[in-house]
Amino acid sequence: MGVRRAFPRPRDAHARRVMRAQRGVNTRPELALRRALHALGFRYRVNMPLPSMRRRRADITFVRWRTAVFVQGCFWHACPEHLHAPKHNAEWWWRKLDDNVRRDKDTDARLVRLGWLPLRVWEHEVVGAAVDKVVELLAHQGHPRARRLHRSSGRSTAVALNATGPCSPREHGSREEARSRQE
Repeated sequence: MGVRRAFPRPRDAHARRVMRAQRGVNTRPELALRRALHALGFRYRVNMPLPSMRRRRADITFVRWRTAVFVQGCFWHACPEHLHAPKHNAEWWWRKLDDNVRRDKDTDARLVRLGWLPLRVWEHEVVGAAVDKVVELLAHQGHPRARRLHRSSGRSTAVALNATGPCSPREHGSREEARSRQE
């Protein structure tokens, strides 16, 4: 097991409020993907603890097919396309976001070692494209319904997972660009 790092505590009440208000389950992008997968006949587990990582959970889990799907928020997981530079308490936020990215990579590596396939989908992705990724991965794992759908693909909807979109490609650039704008 890895060494447990001390989690940075928010330095002010504003950061604490933002973190407490953040939903961990049933976010709009997650619900959109789940609805689309369910409509295609897929059944899955929601917010299930990962094997040998009880404190980490996948948003959508196909247990029999050993596939874990994570729907990632652009801010919280440092999307290279849409991350905006935190200005208030910036040093603390950058450390927090770096820790999130590091934990995501560690989770993926552990899942792969256990024979699972992790899939990370960004909240700004089009629902159809995200569904196609999940179906392709499940087809690779041998899921019969996914194999049938994968062969007859060509059906994508043009609705983003996060249709209300706090994460539009406005002036946001890469993470490095966001940091340089902040400095």
